[in-house]
Amino acid sequence: MPHQHKELDTPRKRIDEIDEEILDLLAERAKTVQDVIRRKVENKLPVFVPEREEAKSAAFRKLAEQKGIDPDWADDFLRMIMSSSRDSQSQAKFPISTEEPKHIVYIGGDGGMGELYKRMTSQTGHHAYSIDKGNWHELEELAEIADMIIITVPINVTKAVIERLSGRLRPETILADFTSNKAFPIQAMLESHVGPVVGLHPMHGPDVENLSKQLMVVCPARNGEQADWFIKQCELWGMRIIEADPEKHDHVMHLVQGLRHFVALLHGSFMERYDLKPSDMLQFSSPIYRAELMMTGRIFAQSAELYADIVFANEDRRDLLTNFFEHHQKLAELVKNNDREGFIREFEGVTDFFGKFATQALNESGYLINRLADRFA
Repeated sequence: MPHQHKELDTPRKRIDEIDEEILDLLAERAKTVQDVIRRKVENKLPVFVPEREEAKSAAFRKLAEQKGIDPDWADDFLRMIMSSSRDSQSQAKFPISTEEPKHIVYIGGDGGMGELYKRMTSQTGHHAYSIDKGNWHELEELAEIADMIIITVPINVTKAVIERLSGRLRPETILADFTSNKAFPIQAMLESHVGPVVGLHPMHGPDVENLSKQLMVVCPARNGEQADWFIKQCELWGMRIIEADPEKHDHVMHLVQGLRHFVALLHGSFMERYDLKPSDMLQFSSPIYRAELMMTGRIFAQSAELYADIVFANEDRRDLLTNFFEHHQKLAELVKNNDREGFIREFEGVTDFFGKFATQALNESGYLINRLADRFA
């Protein structure tokens, strides 16, 4: 055995040398990225350019295949490198979308999302301000200079905060909100402000490393074009932009947020009742169930009040949950009646409904499962 190990000394030494060379090249690449960042800032170019990344990925895959390397693995490796490059941008100055800096006031700016966007705003060169419980008296002074005021407070106090702004803003000031519901905040803003109004929904949490590839939903309400500079700024931060109708947005969010978070509570509560400890379950979990358990568990590492606000946001969302309970009872009858054939019919009906997406989901989840198993197994 010792002799066999000795035979490996030379190739292992070379592998160590190659690994160091790889790190040296990555360090050189990182320095070059800093030059790219500087040029982007000077020329007001976005952090994230999808076309550039996709072209780079395609070329890298082809080159990897020519060199006998798995193109999927090579693509993953490149995307991790590019992600790290975008992270570097989050520590630097961002390109600005306007000729002169704007004054942006975040009401609720001491919260997670407010802090994140205040930082991004300041790093870009705009002037960022925060109004919260302790300094509401500063609003009168800031209202005189504010180009845009963004409401970023819990859902349950959003309407009251908007109403508190009534008659206190200049007609040219843009009033916006970050609430995950859009119809009722937009209506409240239209009633409380005579100037431009736009609904915004950043589809991410406050713990993201940077905003590149994150989604911003935009719901223009009144003179929405006045906020084009802010939308452009989001694009320069690397964000994806989707314009949506407020009612359609809320209808989808009932499922994406309300139902999803309640199902997480149902899952976690059932585990607690039957003393199914996460640590024990992980020992017997396949990678896919580990992923599901992690998505459930991450919710309980956060604020109960935040998720209560999301689940009980409005009557429409509560109605959806009531309908969910009724549908749940229907499916429960299949179990009570040992109706295997009924289960199969229901399953196949959903399969038809999902259509091609089921295959897409199988492929994408397979990718996530393999990465998760490789990293944490």
